[in-house]
Amino acid sequence: MFIPEHSILIVIDIQGKLARLMHAKDVLFAQVSKLIRAAALLEIPIIVTEQVPAKLGRTIPEIAVHLKEYHPVEKSSFSCCGNDEFIKKLEQSGRRQVVVSGIEAHVCVYQTVCGLLERKYEVQVAGDAVASRSVDDKYYALDRLKYLGAGLISTEMIICEWLGTSEHPKFKQVSDLIKKSR
Repeated sequence: MFIPEHSILIVIDIQGKLARLMHAKDVLFAQVSKLIRAAALLEIPIIVTEQVPAKLGRTIPEIAVHLKEYHPVEKSSFSCCGNDEFIKKLEQSGRRQVVVSGIEAHVCVYQTVCGLLERKYEVQVAGDAVASRSVDDKYYALDRLKYLGAGLISTEMIICEWLGTSEHPKFKQVSDLIKKSR
């Protein structure tokens, strides 16, 4: 089970024009926003990355608006694990349970999850909070990641897993968040 005290949320490269080319982009934006807001309520750290923002643009406003702090890790490697600043932030968090969201599922998400698994992190990919331009690319990426040992979970599943019980002090706030975004 993933618990807030051991978890960290990664939001990979939801930026610029590329984000708007994703298959089912509205679902992607809604689910990632929900994850960010739930993580903030439960005091789960968030690392946001941007792939070559000078060329691809910054995190889209629909996502950035939900971030308490906006200090993205700028990277050029497809895998976030190929970036020293990302690894430093991840290690400094002390968290070993990683929830992954973002784009594209078959490139940066896929390679990042592979890198996290190689480093022995416990990884859950929020399947409804990742996307590719092609639904086939997303499907093959998630299938391969499952084979390699990553968990596949929905946004609502991971949020409820973080809560653990309806007696959690933040249950009402998080429950309202889930209800409002349906």
